[in-house]
Amino acid sequence: MQNSSFAQGGSLDPLKARAVFRGLVFSEAGDVAQVVALGGVDHYAIPDQGFVWHVEAYRVDDVALDAMQRQFSEVRPQVVDMMLDMLGRRDIFTKAALDASVENLADNVRRGDTAQWATMLGLAGFRIIVDHRGTVLEINFPSQPDEEGD
Repeated sequence: MQNSSFAQGGSLDPLKARAVFRGLVFSEAGDVAQVVALGGVDHYAIPDQGFVWHVEAYRVDDVALDAMQRQFSEVRPQVVDMMLDMLGRRDIFTKAALDASVENLADNVRRGDTAQWATMLGLAGFRIIVDHRGTVLEINFPSQPDEEGD
């Protein structure tokens, strides 16, 4: 069975060669996983009891991006409406472009400069917790305060 991350010739899709969530991936013990490039592919270096395990970053990133896509899909109409308001445009072409952007979140995130938003996500509490094999155990999404301000 061929891994969907690899193209016909057996090489990794270039969009998946770099880590998306630099500084946002943590071990079960709470240690940040550094990013190291091995063979031109970013890996999360996950510390575990004095040893460092290297896991291809795209494997962790794919799980987190899928979870983000599900979160956005639940509120897509509201997100698109908000963006249309921010742009001050309500034509069908702009709406279609924004719908497509939200629909293709993973590719758009991978194409963009992750450093621009990774810091903000970290400050808001976004964290990906993995075991030493890179299995995603938990994703902490930023939450909004409830109506009582808690």
